[in-house]
Amino acid sequence: MKMETAKFIFGLNIKFLRNRAKLSQEELAEILGITRAKLNSWENATVKSPLPEDYMKVSDHFSITIDNLLRLELSKLGELNLRKLEGGQDVYIRGGTLRVLSISVDGKNRENVEVVPIRAKAGYLAGFGDPEYISTLDKLHIPFLPEKGTFRIFQIEGNSMLPIVDGSHIIARYVQDWSTLNADSPCIVISAQHGLVFKNVTIEKDGNLLLRSLNNEYEPYRTPIEEIGELWSFYGYISYKMPQADDLGFISSTLMEIRNHLIK
Repeated sequence: MKMETAKFIFGLNIKFLRNRAKLSQEELAEILGITRAKLNSWENATVKSPLPEDYMKVSDHFSITIDNLLRLELSKLGELNLRKLEGGQDVYIRGGTLRVLSISVDGKNRENVEVVPIRAKAGYLAGFGDPEYISTLDKLHIPFLPEKGTFRIFQIEGNSMLPIVDGSHIIARYVQDWSTLNADSPCIVISAQHGLVFKNVTIEKDGNLLLRSLNNEYEPYRTPIEEIGELWSFYGYISYKMPQADDLGFISSTLMEIRNHLIK
């Protein structure tokens, strides 16, 4: 890897880790014992090259190895894999199971919005970390989506999330930092145990995810965080079924509840 590339990735990672920890530049600079100007030069890759002791300060504070700080764009890893790195499971160096989000781009280098229909669920569970598999999915470009973030469309089945009906397509944004999720956030959840499901998600202190349906006929359940492959937060949905008149008030109140969770 070229030094310029490593320096650029290092800067991206410091900024990402600082924002993830909800620290200002002034606060992190004080913790590391450096000036704010020096930290800013790292984040923007304007310094010629940080000193070895500078790399060590950042590595020690965030519990991420220097090698990973220079090689991996941490913002593209799931929260589970970040926690593994922080816990010393350096699976990148060992060639383990660390997964980077696979995406595809169009001819103008814009990220595509891949569509995962019901018939592709099994394939997605096996191949969501494989760029070659992602490239086989149908793709859309949706102009009204925010420029920031990676979006994907998942078709759901069943009635557990009524009034969002069976067969609806959920437009969802990739969650890089799971700790940013509010309690009871509606998400597409990719897990080894339960497959691809659409649920309200709460991350509990004991390391489990509480998954709750909007339809009260379905009991909530828990799954260990290590079972989770990806989380995608609800952004909107597309349905081709006209809601019944009796459902309109319920739909309105449910969508308002979802909106309130998203803007907290």
